[in-house]
Amino acid sequence: MSAKIKLKEVYEVQNQYKAFYTGGTVQWSSERAGTAVPKLGAINLISVSDKSSEQVIFGANPSTTDDDDGIAEDSVYTFALANGGEHVVSAHRSGLLRMWDVASRQVVKMWRGLHQGPTTRLAFSAGDQLVASGGTDTTVRIWDPMQQVCVGTLRGCVGVVSLLVFHPDEERKVILAAGDDAKIYAWNYETRELVKTFAGHFSKVTAVSFSNDRKFLVSAGRDKILVLWDYETQQSVKTIPVYESLESVIVLPDGIRVNGQKLKKGKIYAACAGEEGLIKVWEMTETAIVFKQSNSLVTKSAEEGGLAITEMLLNRQTSQLAVVSADHNIIIHDLETFDCFKQLSGFSDEILDLILFGKKDRFLGMATNSNDFKVYDTTTMNCQLVKGHTDIVLSLSANDQFMLSSSKDNSIRLWQYNATKFEIHCVAIGLKHTNAVGSVSLSKISGKFCASVSQDRCLKVWKIPKEFNQTSDEKELTRLNCTLTELAHEKDINCVSISPNDRLLATGSQDKTAKLWDVSNLSLVGVFRGHKRGIWAVRFSPIDQILLTNAADCSIKLWSLTDMTCLKSLEGHESSVLRVEFLSNGMQLISAGADGLLKLWSIKSSECIQTLDKHESRIWALCVTEDETVFYSGGSDSQLIKWKDVTDEKRDREMTERKDMLLQEQELNNLVNDKKLLKALRLSLNLNRPLMTLKIINAVIKAQEQGLPETVQKLSNDHKETLLKHAIEWNTNSRNCRPAQLVLNILLQEILAGAFQVSELNKHLTAALPYTERHFARMTEYAKDLKFIEYTLQCMQPHAARATNKS
Repeated sequence: MSAKIKLKEVYEVQNQYKAFYTGGTVQWSSERAGTAVPKLGAINLISVSDKSSEQVIFGANPSTTDDDDGIAEDSVYTFALANGGEHVVSAHRSGLLRMWDVASRQVVKMWRGLHQGPTTRLAFSAGDQLVASGGTDTTVRIWDPMQQVCVGTLRGCVGVVSLLVFHPDEERKVILAAGDDAKIYAWNYETRELVKTFAGHFSKVTAVSFSNDRKFLVSAGRDKILVLWDYETQQSVKTIPVYESLESVIVLPDGIRVNGQKLKKGKIYAACAGEEGLIKVWEMTETAIVFKQSNSLVTKSAEEGGLAITEMLLNRQTSQLAVVSADHNIIIHDLETFDCFKQLSGFSDEILDLILFGKKDRFLGMATNSNDFKVYDTTTMNCQLVKGHTDIVLSLSANDQFMLSSSKDNSIRLWQYNATKFEIHCVAIGLKHTNAVGSVSLSKISGKFCASVSQDRCLKVWKIPKEFNQTSDEKELTRLNCTLTELAHEKDINCVSISPNDRLLATGSQDKTAKLWDVSNLSLVGVFRGHKRGIWAVRFSPIDQILLTNAADCSIKLWSLTDMTCLKSLEGHESSVLRVEFLSNGMQLISAGADGLLKLWSIKSSECIQTLDKHESRIWALCVTEDETVFYSGGSDSQLIKWKDVTDEKRDREMTERKDMLLQEQELNNLVNDKKLLKALRLSLNLNRPLMTLKIINAVIKAQEQGLPETVQKLSNDHKETLLKHAIEWNTNSRNCRPAQLVLNILLQEILAGAFQVSELNKHLTAALPYTERHFARMTEYAKDLKFIEYTLQCMQPHAARATNKS
């Protein structure tokens, strides 16, 4: 049976999912959402269609490199997307403003911003003819981007310009701005006069929006009020206390439907959002809430005045409303039904655990440094946030029916998932632990129980009921029944795993031991001692009676379940081994370390077959698909990497290359045998055969065949460089100095003529000079000896002639 199992030899990165949004400006065109990524010095375009969430970095500066501190030299501070969606203007760390063409992703205009400090806000006019910039120097500048000139500087704001909006009626020539003094200022940017001032807020103004008839203005601020202004008189018409700090407000278009309710024409409806993480729609003239979101996926701010929703965007063409959360998620709702249309996870922070579940491992669960965990559809990488826990989710597990999660809130939660609708909802909760629950495991065969371990040093077994209360009320959720409890270890328990036959449990702890338990009564079956530091994970072999443990002592150990002895110890990591998974029916392992390295092991030979280095920091999570062709890894560098087994492709490629090589070698031998030496020279260089090349050069010299310099001249630059390396190699042997010096002479003439550009010329010359000097010294001695012999013969000739005459 083992002979039929194909062992893995090579894994390669298939996809690498990095953070595409870590904070900053977000804007929405008719089809795409753009997010600024200051860390990458770029602007991303993210597709929000239901087919993909592909990101396109179109604003990267080609000359951008990282300095010694790892900060991008010309990172993006903020940007603005033109109303027509054709251009983007961005403000950079260098003080430059760049205008990009969206289609070609190229810079079309670039000019200096002139602000004394960073540029904090940018905005396009209604017709996209002008660009406004606001900075930390309290000024607002109006630019003609085509001419790259400043057409006006507006002064009057106090503090940093945090809000910048052109009046939607372009004929008015008005721009509004707000700073730190709780006032909204309006200038005529042609005359540069301050024409209006709206004073009514008591704290920073965060957003403004015009009514559909342009007669009124709605503003929101961190003073927890909404204000409706008469634009012409600058008077406050209504002031509505909302009891939460607001970050965004949008006046909704006439006749639109919100959650099935059609909004009346002639009324002013404003959607607002802030620290509560909910979208509310107010009818401003009657000060009444007409809609309050009940299905929000944004967690309420933990502190008063904190951030939950940082920005809100309306796409009028598609009637969709997007919210940007403080934890870098972009959630798009359909206004008519207010169902979640799509979720984009911009930044995952530290990835703590990964699981695959569903038919053909379609879904990927991810626990990050957040109260919510994420579930991805691996076919499209659509994301869904799953809310329920009140503290950081630490561990996930799944089988064919359920998902299980554990958290720092001392609870475990059981979830049911609907694969067709991509829906996940909590059906039961377990509340018996007294400290953070670090690991959970679901039974794979029966699905009737699960196990959990905690920092309270307890191991618990829970019974999964056959029926659940059909409710969304947290207080009425089915309670999981804890059937067995055991004080399992002396220190924190890091991991728990259920055996493939559901009969045994294994736990690993900071007390340096792993323990084996009988599931039926939690009686201790055995203790595994041998690690010198805490154990991070335990795994049962899928086919053998073997338990695997990995620990902070940089080692992986395999234990026999029959006599509790250590069968093998694998050492190769230079830091803690955080996670290990079995491959190839228990014949191979894939391990992850705190050094950011993944290693593929052969258990039979105890050798590391491959080391994968793509992560930048510790790797906490691994999960392998059922067919083992793909595995995912994630860690503290916020990267999710999809690895693919390319062993067969590599073998096929090597076989094809070997066939081609054999054919070329046969052709080379035929050319040499047929005395077609100069043609053979090209092929030998192509195959990188130094000895064959030497043989050909010697044959050319012996046959005194003309045309070697001409042939070398016709070679490509790469072939010439290969020939140079071969000649330097031959030059190390005195027997081959003649062909080596001949080739070096031809190539050096090519270099002097400029026909041959060689990389690392100094290195090649340094390698050739000592041996060349040695050959020159030896040939000089030979020449001296020859001259001495010639002189001796000349001296002996008269005496030889006399002897001949006498005789």
